[in-house]
Amino acid sequence: MVVLSEDDGGVRILTFNRPERLNAWTAEMGRRYFDLLEEADRDPSVRAIVVTGAGKGFCAGADFADLTAIQSGEYADEQDPRPNTFPTTLRTPVVAAVNGACAGLGMVHALVCDVVVTADDAKWTTAFSRRGLVAEYGLGWILPRLAGQARAMDLLLSGRVFTGAEACAMGLAVRAVPGERLLAEAVAYAKELATQCSPASMAIIKRQIWGGWQAGLDEARDEAVRLMTESFRRPDFAEGVASFLERRPPDFPPLV
Repeated sequence: MVVLSEDDGGVRILTFNRPERLNAWTAEMGRRYFDLLEEADRDPSVRAIVVTGAGKGFCAGADFADLTAIQSGEYADEQDPRPNTFPTTLRTPVVAAVNGACAGLGMVHALVCDVVVTADDAKWTTAFSRRGLVAEYGLGWILPRLAGQARAMDLLLSGRVFTGAEACAMGLAVRAVPGERLLAEAVAYAKELATQCSPASMAIIKRQIWGGWQAGLDEARDEAVRLMTESFRRPDFAEGVASFLERRPPDFPPLV
């Protein structure tokens, strides 16, 4: 299978599985990945998702066989209706564990996850300008918001290679760790979300953040007040307060 799936407690781990191609992206891989994301998002036992790559790469961008077929006009694979920003629409938090090469479209797929943890020596690059392409799939919108306009311009215009440690310093990842500890740390982080945080709260927070980038401060504030008032009526609020006062782990209900 081009994407593997396994469970670890309340965490679903998805692994891009074309290691001989540094997990270069294909239409088949995309369909499988999005199907597995949808499946995980519907499963009430899954509280968080971790995405990583097999072998030495996270995702080295679009497969060159596909790029060559596009160039020659021979590419005929059916377009998936789900956009590459699909993970942002899920209710379940998605953690990217960038273990190695993270280039072009692979970088898009890392940064549309909600949280990114990277190996400190992973090689990152936008690559587009060096292939005669543009900032694809919303990366020209996402990068300035994560790293600032100056850094986004640098990364997109130059297409230079930079390390996971630099990606973290620029705000593209929350943590850069030695590669041998990467998956364990990403899964441990996801397990904390799965065991300590309300699924309903996380789903709404995701919507606030990804949707809030287009809103003004006043609009975002008013929407937060409305959502907070609704949260007071949910069982998650009662459980969150009770578990804190009783000094025990919370037992939040699954998403319906």
